[in-house]
Amino acid sequence: MPTVNYISFDGQPTQLELAEGMTIMQGAVMNGIEGIEGECSGSCACATCHCYVDDAWLAKLPEMSENEDEMLDDTASERKPNSRLSCQIKATAELDGIVIHMPEEQE
Repeated sequence: MPTVNYISFDGQPTQLELAEGMTIMQGAVMNGIEGIEGECSGSCACATCHCYVDDAWLAKLPEMSENEDEMLDDTASERKPNSRLSCQIKATAELDGIVIHMPEEQE
């Protein structure tokens, strides 16, 4: 199972193993990771699962959809070049060990 490293806004790490194909958002919500809310349940409609992907992993991510790109314009925390919606990133063997940083706020 792929491992995801969630880093809270204050720098506290939490490492989880997620089932292959589960989204980073689902893993966070199911395990009570603070900083990812996922109010729309992963339908790419709310931007409350905004996260910052560690730069070392950006090239391995799937291409951002136009819808995700538009939703990232409405995030509560600053949009950065490494901003993504965690509902659009699935845990895969290729992303084993990915590092996800939480923004300061989601709403």
